[in-house]
Amino acid sequence: MSCKLPQKLAEEFSPEELDFEDEDGDDAAAQSPIEELVEEPLPETENQEKAWYILKVQVNRENSICEALQRNIKRAGLESYFGEILVPTEDVREFSKSGKQRIVKRKLYPGYVVVRMAVNDHTWFLVRDTAGIGDFTGAAGKPVPLSQTEVDRILASSRAEKTEEGEEQIKTAIRFKVGDRVRVKEGYFQNYEGELSNIDERNGRITVMINIFGRPNPVQLEHWQVEEV
Repeated sequence: MSCKLPQKLAEEFSPEELDFEDEDGDDAAAQSPIEELVEEPLPETENQEKAWYILKVQVNRENSICEALQRNIKRAGLESYFGEILVPTEDVREFSKSGKQRIVKRKLYPGYVVVRMAVNDHTWFLVRDTAGIGDFTGAAGKPVPLSQTEVDRILASSRAEKTEEGEEQIKTAIRFKVGDRVRVKEGYFQNYEGELSNIDERNGRITVMINIFGRPNPVQLEHWQVEEV
């Protein structure tokens, strides 16, 4: 990758003065930005205060971009300026049509990654130069750290709540939303229709308002017992 010098410097020095080579005879400007960071020692006074930031990244590539960023950090020798790099997710329980269940990780914020880091010229350039990363969130791309309240909320959402017995409570992925019109497809109220009034993701149950004897009554059902009308 070639690097152009600022016009002011180009005017002050002759081409012969600017045409330098490294010890191996290769053009020093041909090195990649990451390699340059490895060879250039960081000043001891460089900012090392870490905070949490949000990065905009390509959707559906969040995990691979995190891995690429971690490799670049290690390659550049900047580990002391970075902390955790996370794709905020939560565990959810999904059911197949046959009733079988599985636990999957659902991204809380598709297209975003959170990173704990110290922002300086070296780390900012490394992050921005990692393929798949668009920019820091903030005004005009200027990194704005998350507040502690925001950090606590994101981290808490990524961890399943625990019951009094210490067991993790995992949400159930329910494709319906409050207000949907549904039909009961099995059970005591089979073929009845009603409006979904409440969703209990923790237990995988829903409440449907069904007209019984001319009056709307709340009926609690398993989410898989109904279908969209």
